[in-house]
Amino acid sequence: MAKSNASTVEEYLAELPDERRAEVSAVRDVILANLPDGYVEQMDWGLITYAVPLEVSGPTYNKKPLMYAALAAQKNYYAVYLTTVMEEFEESFRTRWAATGKKLDMGKACVRFKRSADLALDVIGDEIARLQVPQFLDWHEENRAKGAARAR
Repeated sequence: MAKSNASTVEEYLAELPDERRAEVSAVRDVILANLPDGYVEQMDWGLITYAVPLEVSGPTYNKKPLMYAALAAQKNYYAVYLTTVMEEFEESFRTRWAATGKKLDMGKACVRFKRSADLALDVIGDEIARLQVPQFLDWHEENRAKGAARAR
């Protein structure tokens, strides 16, 4: 399953075979346990997303809630997307992960895994807990401005 058309998280989870649902649910539980107040869990982009509602963030370039993190069962792996790991938090994330002794399979902001047991769930939880909504909005605006300056 690469992308789901489910409209709710419950529908998404129900689409998954039992084993895949258990793996996604284990990571989802960590995310929900560490997610600061103000973020909403919803389906967007065919993924379970954790986002800042538009009523809080204001308009976005794509008219969608501002995504903080996401979780998905892809065709050949699972992925947890941590948007803040792309910039100044990446080095500390990688360092904390390395200290666990677990192998990190990471793209730009995507941590891929075959089983939830492969993850450093405490590091994932810490990263999810890192920014309250106002801090994330400030971080996002700052990094968007940096990106615009680099594009000029």
